[in-house]
Amino acid sequence: MNGRLLGQRARRLDWPAMMAILLLLAAGVAFIYSAGWRGEDAPSTGFHRRQIGWCAVGLAVFFTAALTDYRRVGAQAYGLYAVGLATLVAVLFLGVKVYGARRWLDFFGQRVQPSEFAKLATILALARYLAAPATDPRSRETLIVAALLAGAPFLLIAAEPDLGSAATLLPVTALMLLAAGVPARTLGAIALGGLALLPLGWLALGDYQRSRILVFLDPGRDPLGAGWNSIQSGIAVGSGGLWGKGWLRGTQNVLGFLPRTVAPTDFIFSVIAEEKGFAGSLALLALYAIVLAGGVRAALRARDPFGRLLAAGLTALLFVHVFVNIAMTIGLAPVTGLPLPLVSYGGSFMAAALLALGWIQSVFVRRRVE
Repeated sequence: MNGRLLGQRARRLDWPAMMAILLLLAAGVAFIYSAGWRGEDAPSTGFHRRQIGWCAVGLAVFFTAALTDYRRVGAQAYGLYAVGLATLVAVLFLGVKVYGARRWLDFFGQRVQPSEFAKLATILALARYLAAPATDPRSRETLIVAALLAGAPFLLIAAEPDLGSAATLLPVTALMLLAAGVPARTLGAIALGGLALLPLGWLALGDYQRSRILVFLDPGRDPLGAGWNSIQSGIAVGSGGLWGKGWLRGTQNVLGFLPRTVAPTDFIFSVIAEEKGFAGSLALLALYAIVLAGGVRAALRARDPFGRLLAAGLTALLFVHVFVNIAMTIGLAPVTGLPLPLVSYGGSFMAAALLALGWIQSVFVRRRVE
């Protein structure tokens, strides 16, 4: 790629979305530091330093993906999907077991969560299949193949067990089918059928998964156990008021009511809401709105069906993570363990989220025929 073409593509980037991404990364580092703060005399967790390193790696992945033609990636979609399934199988047998779940593979001392990348590979494969000229969106065969493509990673991720992460594939697949031209009436009928099977799904859940749902319905059921994090998160969010208590001054966080094990990851929004209040939470949501609007814009302006479906699927995945994470921290959804994109502590999801955003930018950059 010559320098002139590279410069042209760089100028075509969605710069409002780019700036919002950078601000979210900065906010993540700042509040991860706060989540580990316990006073001047307390040792730091050091999570913020690791997060800075992961941001650097993630941004390198982002720009590489943005400047690489997404159609070249699409040509390898089925191969990447097969690799994704292979890593999900490997993690069930070779994965590191933490808190009773096998979700990570250990590569030279660095833990990687394959499910985050397998979800992206699934979206690639779905986009390629649904965009193929031979695919009829109104045929039963299309629904069956799409269900198989999404169902295999869903079952493997759920078996880790990580039902919350697996469940993100359901709305993403539904939106991609809708964007591909599958009638909304057909998808509605499938959704009603799924609701009818919920009693059977309850029987298939593990004990801790049932406990999370019961605690969501009645937080006082186990206030010192399964309901602790949810209750403390609600207190943190509510006590922030309009402007918040100030950075490093969130008492739920500093006094340890929100444990260090969850505050930087699943409940980072609680830290932000307590310290920056409703105004800070609204500002965070505005940044996410800019990023997600960029994904929608890329999908609408895509030059081909594959680009449109790829951008739509990736944007849907990011939206689900944002929506579910914030909903669970304010008590509107069960605790699922889904991280907040670009803000929560973690290397695998950071790299996966920025890779997804890079592919969205690749679609947007190539919206014009060259």
